[in-house]
Amino acid sequence: MAYLPRVRAFAVTSAFALAFTPLVIPSTSSAEPSLTPIPQVRELAAAGAEDPVTTRGVVTASYPTGGFFGYYLQTPGTGGDVNLESPSEGIFVYPGKKQRIPEVGECVTITGVPGEYNGLKQVSKVTTTVDEVDCAPVTPLNLEALPRTDAERDAIDGMLVAPQGAYTVTDNYSLNRYGSVGLAFGESALIQPTDVLHPGEEAVAYEADNLMRSVTLDDGSNWNFSKKKEAQNSPLPYLTLDTPVRVGAPVSFTAPVIFEYRFETWNFQPQGQVVGLEGAPATFANTRTSAPASVGEADLKVATFNVLNYFTSLGEDEDGCKGYPDRDGNPISTNRCNVRGAYRAEDFARQEAKIVAAINAMDADIVSLEEIENSSRYGKERDTALAALVKALNADAGEGVWAYVPSPTEVPNNEDAIRTGFIYKPATVMTVGESLISADPAFEGVARSPLAQRFAPVAGEDHAGTEFVVIVNHFKSKGSQLAGEGNEDAFDGQGRNNAARVAQAKALAAFAKDNFAGVPTFLVGDFNSYTREDPMVALSDAGYFTQETPGEYSYMYSGRVGSLDHVVANQEGVDLLTGLTTWEINAFEPVALEYSRYNGNVTDLYAADPYRSSDHNPELFGLKVLTPVTPEPEPVQPGEPGVADPVQPGDPGVVGPEQPGDPGAGSGTAKPTDPAAAAGGTQTGEGLAVTGSAAGLTLLVALALGLAGLGLSTLVRARQ
Repeated sequence: MAYLPRVRAFAVTSAFALAFTPLVIPSTSSAEPSLTPIPQVRELAAAGAEDPVTTRGVVTASYPTGGFFGYYLQTPGTGGDVNLESPSEGIFVYPGKKQRIPEVGECVTITGVPGEYNGLKQVSKVTTTVDEVDCAPVTPLNLEALPRTDAERDAIDGMLVAPQGAYTVTDNYSLNRYGSVGLAFGESALIQPTDVLHPGEEAVAYEADNLMRSVTLDDGSNWNFSKKKEAQNSPLPYLTLDTPVRVGAPVSFTAPVIFEYRFETWNFQPQGQVVGLEGAPATFANTRTSAPASVGEADLKVATFNVLNYFTSLGEDEDGCKGYPDRDGNPISTNRCNVRGAYRAEDFARQEAKIVAAINAMDADIVSLEEIENSSRYGKERDTALAALVKALNADAGEGVWAYVPSPTEVPNNEDAIRTGFIYKPATVMTVGESLISADPAFEGVARSPLAQRFAPVAGEDHAGTEFVVIVNHFKSKGSQLAGEGNEDAFDGQGRNNAARVAQAKALAAFAKDNFAGVPTFLVGDFNSYTREDPMVALSDAGYFTQETPGEYSYMYSGRVGSLDHVVANQEGVDLLTGLTTWEINAFEPVALEYSRYNGNVTDLYAADPYRSSDHNPELFGLKVLTPVTPEPEPVQPGEPGVADPVQPGDPGVVGPEQPGDPGAGSGTAKPTDPAAAAGGTQTGEGLAVTGSAAGLTLLVALALGLAGLGLSTLVRARQ
């Protein structure tokens, strides 16, 4: 899913302003100019005043580079405690490119025209006078909480603040383009409303609260790092391979920032342009993990993984195919071609290396795959790309570690360019029968048909194994709209094509029940539906239940986390589960680390590791499918050489079963079996106690039988 580009522009008011050459005039007059207080200048700016005003203040932020070409001015001596009832004491000053931008801390008097530019209150057409007198210094506002309303935020707009309390990264998608990071006030990222609430009024209200918790940490520039050459040759702000800015990471502010409204959003603006890590006012905790969390004491582990258009068919081999270029103009990934994914062989190698690293690090026994090439669309065997991935996995993990499930004999006629598939480890699990693809028309031409496979553990002689079924899915996305009622965006949080996904969910449930009733069954993959949306509810109504791990999510979109990828099970499947986890290695990592952004910036951000190998986080679950088997002892036949015949009650030296009233037996009382419990008694091999002279007779009989057995056994060994 692509984001709409954010419009970035610096404050230019008119062609006259560009042509105007302002002057820096040293203050030599002893006469005090008539000054307009900054709060009043802001009122005039909002009213669209055209007459110049003169004001004085302390420079709190300075942007001679990065495209702002201006600075922030604040009333001398202000700051400290926040008062949301008083008007703001700060304003942006735009003198333009040709005038010197004063440094932070300078005291200046300016004359210029108040106004607004895309909501940013500013003074332009400026004459700046550098004062020789000192101004009282500005103290950062102690911002203990993020103001929740626009009116409250306007009270500190343009002022220097020191953010207090917890902030969390909730969006890093724009870091690669605009050098900005979306933050949420609090200890968690913002959540997609329909991942926690059913669509409707409650979800709408939940999103309103999300907006009140939102603020953007910018980089002190308006550069577009995806297009501007100067920006591409400057290190991306905040980000290196060793300092990932991950969604969900706690934020620590190390310097004050300007709180402002710019680019139609509320921002924390650093006091100067951030270049790489230089000038950064905040740091981000590294929340990466090197392996998935435990899924319990499982016999087998199953994963589901969207591999982001893994295509062995390349853009360079398709006539007329164009690619998204790196900063040197080399195409890296395909751009609206028949093939999807990497453009050149070297680009594919980088993509494949990250996917291989991720899959092998998961240590799963079965992996369902989404968004792998359907090679039959490109004149090849259907499993060509699937086989190539297995070959690459085995080159890393060892020969024969992985195998793939071949395509079934019957496949739908109208398949998409991408498909689903299975890979597995033959040492621990085996397929049972051929795979099966749904032919339901709900998937025809609009999505990937569900693919089912029955599996069984490799049990061994001492265990019995339970068979189970995994069905991998990839429902219609929320992107391009399909025809038909209910597929338009109802603005209830579910996006486009909700009716199509509901139909697919019902068809999937019918497919599973018709073919695998009573068998433990797991529906997995990319459902393109958040947890509380109608398609997932339809599956629940049909007896297939979404398994959840609170606080873990598979996707991030528009600064909101949620799960589009799910593990859904019937009751028989639920009974086998030992645990579930989401390995958050992809959706929460900056897109700048993706193979498709290779050489997009002067900082090398590529590594052949699992992080940002896709845009979806893989999900992993454990199954208890092995039952220990206790072997039955082989029966011993009477009369075999070297084996004594069974001893019968009444034989010499053997005491028969006690009857009530026998000497030494208590009526209805269990016989003691501990030798110490039988006074003067001896325990026999049958657990029966004997006493007195009978014990001596038994000893003689046993000795005779033992000697006879020794002779017979010696004979048997001699004949062997």
